[in-house]
Amino acid sequence: EVQLVESGGGLVQPGGSLRLSCAISTPTFSTFSRYCQGWFRQAPGKEREAVATVDGDGRTTYIDSVKGRFTIFKDNATRTLFLQMNMLKPEDTAVYYCAASGGTMFLCASRDPRTVFGYWGQGTQVSVSA
Repeated sequence: EVQLVESGGGLVQPGGSLRLSCAISTPTFSTFSRYCQGWFRQAPGKEREAVATVDGDGRTTYIDSVKGRFTIFKDNATRTLFLQMNMLKPEDTAVYYCAASGGTMFLCASRDPRTVFGYWGQGTQVSVSA
């Protein structure tokens, strides 16, 4: 069984920073870590969007609105996926979800996420407001 548990959300002022964590539990982590992982978000009234993804070979992809501000990285030793968010803006307010694939290794951001990411966390709220 695969479990993803996010943490690190909260309320922050514009310009502030947050680091989201996603703890991944699976008995086959050594294989699992080679597949796509990513962070998605969904704001009220909007569709879920992919914020950042990391391929099995470490290649990262970001949506334009977060480039230069957000960084996705993973620590296989602790089985954790991270999203470092700096210079936060009110438009970053959303529920953030981590996601992982059970079989796709490359071109994670280029494919339909519904076909790539089969495992999802429960979500963590990020609110950016003065």
